[in-house]
Amino acid sequence: MNLLKTLSAISSMTMLSRVTGLLRESLQARAFGSNAYTDAFIIAFRLPNLLRRLFAEGAFSQAFVPLLSEYKNRNGEAETKELVDQAATFLVWSTILISLAGIIAAPLLIHWIVDASKQSGDSYAATIFMTRFMFPYIVCMSFVALAGGILNTWNRFKIPAFTPVLLNLAFICAALFLQQRLAQPIYAMAIAVMVGGLLQVGLQIPSLLKIGMLPRIHLNPLAALRDPGVRRILQKMGPALLGVSAAQISLLINTSIAGHLGAGSVSALTYADRLMEFPTAMLGVALGTILLPGLAKAITNEDPSEYSGLLNWGLRLTFLLALPAAVGLAMLAEPVIATLFNYGQFGALATANSVEPLMAYSAGLVGIILVKTLTPAFYARQDFRTPVRIAIGVVISVQVLNFLLVPHFKVAGLALSIGLGACINAGAMFVLLFKRGIFVPQPGWPLFFTKLVVAVTAMGTLAWFASARFAWTGTGAHLHGLLRAGTLLLLVTVCVALYFGVLFLLGFRLADFKRTGR
Repeated sequence: MNLLKTLSAISSMTMLSRVTGLLRESLQARAFGSNAYTDAFIIAFRLPNLLRRLFAEGAFSQAFVPLLSEYKNRNGEAETKELVDQAATFLVWSTILISLAGIIAAPLLIHWIVDASKQSGDSYAATIFMTRFMFPYIVCMSFVALAGGILNTWNRFKIPAFTPVLLNLAFICAALFLQQRLAQPIYAMAIAVMVGGLLQVGLQIPSLLKIGMLPRIHLNPLAALRDPGVRRILQKMGPALLGVSAAQISLLINTSIAGHLGAGSVSALTYADRLMEFPTAMLGVALGTILLPGLAKAITNEDPSEYSGLLNWGLRLTFLLALPAAVGLAMLAEPVIATLFNYGQFGALATANSVEPLMAYSAGLVGIILVKTLTPAFYARQDFRTPVRIAIGVVISVQVLNFLLVPHFKVAGLALSIGLGACINAGAMFVLLFKRGIFVPQPGWPLFFTKLVVAVTAMGTLAWFASARFAWTGTGAHLHGLLRAGTLLLLVTVCVALYFGVLFLLGFRLADFKRTGR
């Protein structure tokens, strides 16, 4: 399997997901702006989304995929299928119970996150209603996460990478056609969440049938707890849950802090976060998806050279692509926000409020992506405790940074704290992998970094100079609509061409990054 080709395929699907995601955010901004009701939806969606990341895509997937890889490579097909059935039974029934608990406890949860005295009665009630309506989303996404883990282990990466597109399409349709037909337009977004979740479940079924791994959900979830494979997953889930929850709790705390900074603050932070997710998903998530099964197989086969080689390849690609993305987003923050969101209810002030958080986030983008690349190195070894210890330390560090930065930089301080926390996280993981002799870097890193710095400096200088030639928002804006989008596209194209052109002159070749998985 050509890993670079596979990465390109996953990144292409992820790009489609992120492009439709940006269109979704643009249409949402145009339809609803940045106000108390937009904040209400974001807060309401944050809770089930948080639990989805904790239980489905987070702790469960991280414990399940290495074990599934072990079963697939060492045990027979019958035992592997039994593990899939029992794991699916446990996951689906547990998330159903969590959903019911969330529906009942929604008012208490929202009261903890939001300062009701700063919300209107209608927007506060809307937050509670949408939270209850969307909680069952985690049941759908638990199945999708399980299916994604299975398909990735069988090297079927495209369907899991494409799946988020369906949620984005549901949002787009809701923003275009449904919101104007409802007495409370923001409820269209909540309906889109549930429709998108069901569509994502449906997409997985044909692919699972094709490889003979469509799970059977048993009616007795207690029987699943007696399965030795499920018990091993639960043993690993405890530490993994702490690790994933540390990052998500930090995000939830930041959302709560933003909710106390005034109306529109949560939205400003979220729009900046969405843009950061674009390179994070295209590179970090895609690399993590490829690396975890490969690293787990190298551990199973007791092949340390393959393990280090895979991780070295992933780290080089991360720096090669994440560094220019970070600099580009920082230098082009205003053009990007203006082009994507500065329409309708999302005016010049809302654009300006979102620019600073995006620039602050970009300072930590490399760290955010490195965490996605380095974490599989521990999970492949079924070592969940080390990332947990690091994550807990990072949560504390982020809150200390919030204490220092938020009074001075407001929402941008929150974004900067998250980015710097990710850099601390990535640095700690790398140091431990290196010091323990788990990862042995291949030679050539100092020269590699020197060339990257030269190329990214040239690109960043061009981006800053070119973007400053135009007024992107306000009554004196030089550019509007399609002309603004075309100008930004031209700027990005020229910057990308300059970056890779300089690298080519310095000796970089595509063949240097090709790698075949064993």
